[in-house]
Amino acid sequence: MNMQNLMAEAQRMQKELERINKDIESSVFEGENGAVKVMLNGKNEIIKVSINDEEVLNDKETLEDMIMLAINDALGKLSKVKEEKLGRYSGGMKGLF
Repeated sequence: MNMQNLMAEAQRMQKELERINKDIESSVFEGENGAVKVMLNGKNEIIKVSINDEEVLNDKETLEDMIMLAINDALGKLSKVKEEKLGRYSGGMKGLF
């Protein structure tokens, strides 16, 4: 493969990565844990927290744990999508995406 073809292929891959990243960033990921639901976008920004059980409001420690677990659930889903969509491009560059 000559240098010109290599550069063209690199540019094509870069455009594809940019498209995939924009798609991920505009997606919404939902995490749940019992009484709490958290929504975040592909930029790791929490966009909504819902408490579905008002009884949990009386137990601060339990509520804090449920929020943390719901956030981690949503982040796990985001991470899985990133790995699925970007993994084939990262090869040995894990952690960059």
